[in-house]
Amino acid sequence: MASLSSVSGSLMSIYSADFGNVDVKGNIQFAIDYVEQLNELHIFICQCKDLAVADVKRQRSDPYVKTYLLPEKYRLGKRKTSIKKKTFNPVYNEILRYKIEKELLKNQSLNISVWHNDTFGRNSFLGEVELDLGAWDWNDPSSKQINWFPLKPRTSAITLNLENRGEMKLALQYVPHPTGGKKTLSTGEVHIWVKECHNLSPLRGNRLNSFIKCTILPDTSRKSRQKTRTVTKTTNPVFNHTMVYDGFRPEDLKEACIELTVWDHNKLANHFLGGLRIGLGTGKSYGTMVDWMDSTSDETALWKKMMNSPNTWIEDTLPLRMLMVAKLTK
Repeated sequence: MASLSSVSGSLMSIYSADFGNVDVKGNIQFAIDYVEQLNELHIFICQCKDLAVADVKRQRSDPYVKTYLLPEKYRLGKRKTSIKKKTFNPVYNEILRYKIEKELLKNQSLNISVWHNDTFGRNSFLGEVELDLGAWDWNDPSSKQINWFPLKPRTSAITLNLENRGEMKLALQYVPHPTGGKKTLSTGEVHIWVKECHNLSPLRGNRLNSFIKCTILPDTSRKSRQKTRTVTKTTNPVFNHTMVYDGFRPEDLKEACIELTVWDHNKLANHFLGGLRIGLGTGKSYGTMVDWMDSTSDETALWKKMMNSPNTWIEDTLPLRMLMVAKLTK
């Protein structure tokens, strides 16, 4: 049902792309400075020394350095150096920049991690350093000096919860007695009113052209998919779009799940930003174990309220999350 290829790997958290199992060793040399004239944090990545072997078979590592400001509430994203091939002692001498007000750095940590770049995207984590910028003395000249830091295994609890994909405001309603037509009273309609999203994470700069797709699982046929229009150039799009699915018996509500996914529209490919799965979260549908029936407690609570309050709009604002998006069938 699910396809990794439908998910943009770059959107996963710091560690989720780690395919290696490398014993961390070595050091990294860098300096940080805040440039008042530019309102920028500059991270000068100099070099690494004695890195671990990532590709044991070929006895090599192709390292690069990646940085995040955590927690990611300002959505500034990651910065990366170039990749240095076949070396355990890469020299970079590159500056990574973040445009951010100095005041905001008081509640931020800087995460600097080193990675082996694999040709097939199976990258390996080689170690990290984390600095509490709230405790950093920007006025001390020594704090601007280039220093060596030992690389450490994964330590950050914050980084593991890095994913803040924004949230979606929506309302659901179950209408047991459709008006008009020859539909029997034993079936009904599910109405999904997608109102707006807040604080979506842009993939490139601050431009975001987002739209939402909806599928009612277990039906993955293309004809069952509906989507909103694309709202351009905003991380807080207002959709005000209602979708209606019919033919639901009350017992079907226990087996079905609404999958809502938010996408950034791009000419070449659409990029997944986050999603919701709203259902009972029982792990099974019509007696079969399924991985998509995985609703969170908040998503399940909304679905239950809708089931228990027919003909009433039930509204909530839910955090978007990473999903293995259900693959469409023809």
